[in-house]
Amino acid sequence: MKLPPLLIAGMETALNAVLYRDRSLKAARQRLNGKVLSIQLQEIDHPLVLVFSEHQLDILQQWEDQADCTVALRLSTLPKLRDRQQLTALIRAEELDVQGDLRVVQHFSAMMDLAELDPAEYLAPWTGDVLAETLSQGVKSGISWLKADATRKHRYLAETLTEEWRVAPGALELAWYAEEVEATQRELESLEARLDKMELR
Repeated sequence: MKLPPLLIAGMETALNAVLYRDRSLKAARQRLNGKVLSIQLQEIDHPLVLVFSEHQLDILQQWEDQADCTVALRLSTLPKLRDRQQLTALIRAEELDVQGDLRVVQHFSAMMDLAELDPAEYLAPWTGDVLAETLSQGVKSGISWLKADATRKHRYLAETLTEEWRVAPGALELAWYAEEVEATQRELESLEARLDKMELR
């Protein structure tokens, strides 16, 4: 699967807005200036090649030269790259395979970690500060409500299966069943031993 150019352009615009607009990230950007990071996601055929320059980041799907650093990972691992403290753990757990200069992915991770991802800041120029903050807070509370609702429904389903519908046995029932199986096994072994003795007579 190859990502559509429109999606690549959107990702590029978003990353440039987050990483190249903030003046406090200038030192972090300079460490990556001229570097090329290739991200190979298992779910797509072509790598995402991040080419860093002084004023912008370009995302390409075709790159003829050798990248300074190549990382291979699953799509689900990608958000974890924001936490630079997790990089070593991800490599040890074999969730992240790094070839080339490890410092490139470390600097990228550090820059993503330092970047402030506040939607209100990016909406403000178009909507005004008050509306941008209101929308941002509304989205955040909506997301936390959805998470809480999903957790509540998961707990309710588990209780329904074990308590009301009796589809899945409860923990005490499983323990009792295991004990009964062991007791039956012991009785069977005892009976076999007695039969063996009777045959020997």
